[in-house]
This record gives sequence, structure tokens and C-alpha cells, in this order.
Amino acid sequence: MKSSNIGGQAVMEGIMMKSGDDYAVAVRKPDKEIEVKVSTYSNFIKKHKAFFSLPIVRGVFNFVDSLVLGMSCLTWSANFALEDAEEEEPGKVEKALDKATNGKTNDLLLGLTVAFSIVMSVAIFMMLPYFISTLLQKVTSSTTLITLAEGALRILIFVAYILLISRMKDIQRVFMYHGAEHKCINCIEHGLDLTVENVMKSSKEHKRCGTSFLLIVMIISIIFFLFIRVESPLWRVVTRLLLIPVIAGVSYEFIRLAGNSDSKFVNLLSKPGMGMQHLTTKEPTPDMVEVAIAAVEAVFDWRAYLTENFGKVYTEEERKKTIEAHVVRDGETAEAAV
Repeated sequence: MKSSNIGGQAVMEGIMMKSGDDYAVAVRKPDKEIEVKVSTYSNFIKKHKAFFSLPIVRGVFNFVDSLVLGMSCLTWSANFALEDAEEEEPGKVEKALDKATNGKTNDLLLGLTVAFSIVMSVAIFMMLPYFISTLLQKVTSSTTLITLAEGALRILIFVAYILLISRMKDIQRVFMYHGAEHKCINCIEHGLDLTVENVMKSSKEHKRCGTSFLLIVMIISIIFFLFIRVESPLWRVVTRLLLIPVIAGVSYEFIRLAGNSDSKFVNLLSKPGMGMQHLTTKEPTPDMVEVAIAAVEAVFDWRAYLTENFGKVYTEEERKKTIEAHVVRDGETAEAAV
């Protein structure tokens, strides 16, 4: 099976799908219509492609890129939930920020949000388990046991976090859209036409999922810290912080390999991550699948993919057909082909 190389994420009442440099965010609006925003994502990585394409290095920056793009799409989708709310006049603080940033307040807030998210993730999922595990030094001097306990705590906190947020109604719907995203990609990569019926029959677990990536990060961190040991408590903290990019890079390479491999060994190693996805993906409804299909069709020619990889043949009329949706590309509005 050849990977389609499309990926995405669930947003508020919708899906973001990315293929190459293009991405689309499809959202089910309160009036039940689907709106799709299509744009091109550009970043500084392209200017130094030779360096940022290196193994391990590319993983770190692709992860940061995903966070920035994902947060931006999430913000765009959330605006539709407020479209019926009364427009409020910007306050003094908002006006001052807008003036200070030359109208780029949203970009500033987005950057701060991403930075805050990274810091909090490192604090909760990396450093907190380490500091809790040091309490075991009172009962054992085995560094191996303490390191394994740290890793187990990290995974336990991660699972507890997912279980906690999954109780929120909005998050439950996001997890359903997450399932729709996976189902669309699986449908295509298994040679099926992208229809609601075929998507609903497809699996909601996928090896390239971000949930799998996060679990792999935690597992690889255990391996790293088992072999990289320092005596100084201060240097243990510093080492854990410095190794985060390396661990993320190695984890990305595994997820990348898993997404392009049908090896039984790789599939076996992917099982824990696939199992974890039972917590972050839920079965979507057909109307959610329609939104996911709209996002895919806005940026990916799945018929050409099926023709190339599965030998399927389509008429000219079929090749031009897409789901009816209201499309906005880079601020310009146009109706999608039907």
C-alpha cells in the first residue's frame, strides 16, 4: 500500500486536511452548510530545505509546523460557533495591541498560544513525571527502576489527561471528527472510492496519527533515559530538556516509516499507538464524514491516486466531480465544482 501522504486533524465541528503545501479546513456551520477554506501553508523550512529535510531534524520542525497550522485552523473553525453572537467593539487593550503589532495581533496571539502549549506539555508530560519519580529514591537506589517508573507515570498522566478531557461534550465531537479524518484516509489508501458509505466502513485507526506519535515519544524517552544517565540532579533535568527535540525527531521517523510500510514487524510496533487511538477517535456520523470528504476533495485528487495505485478508471465527468461546498481560497470566495 502506497501512502497518500495526506494528513490532518479534527477541529471544532470540522476537519483540516493537508496535502503537500495545500491545506483545507471544512466546517459544518450552525446553518448546517459546509464551508471550506483552502490555502497554501508556507514556512521558513523551505528556504533551507537541504538542512530541514535531514532525518531527525525534519521531525522536530514538522512537529512545530503542525502545531502552528493546527492552532490556526482550530481558531478559524471556532469562529463559526460565535457567528450568531453579537459583534463587540474592540476594547482599548485590543486596539493598543493591534496598533503595536501593525494589525498582526492574531499572529502574535497564535505564536504565544503555541509557545505556551509547548511549555505546558513539557512541564506536565516530561518534567512532572521525573520529579514524582525521584520520590522513589527513598525506597530504592536502582536507577533503572526509577527510570521505568518515570516512563510509566508519563504514560499514565497522558492517558488520564485524555480520559479527563474526553468527558467534555465538545471534545467528544472533536474525537468523532478525528475518527472521520482517519476513515477518509484509510478509505482512499485501501483502494475504495471516497463515498460516505465506503468511509463509514473504513477503520478509524491509522498508523500516522498524532496520538501514536505522542505515545512513541513517551516510549522512546524511556529507552533514551535508560541508557543516558547522569549523576547530578540538575543535569538530569537539563538532559531531559535538551533531548526532547531528539526524541521527537526519532519518533517522527518511526511514524513516517510506519505510514509507508506494510512490514509485519513495523505493524506490530505500531499496535500500542493504534490501541491508544481508541481513546482519541470515536465513530463519526454520516454528516461528519461529509465534512471530512469535503476537506479531502478540496486539496487531494483521490481519483488520480486510485488510478495510479489501484488501476481504477474514471470518466471525465467523474474526475471533475467534487462534493458541493462553499469554498474560500485565500480570502476569495468561489463555489466548488459539482
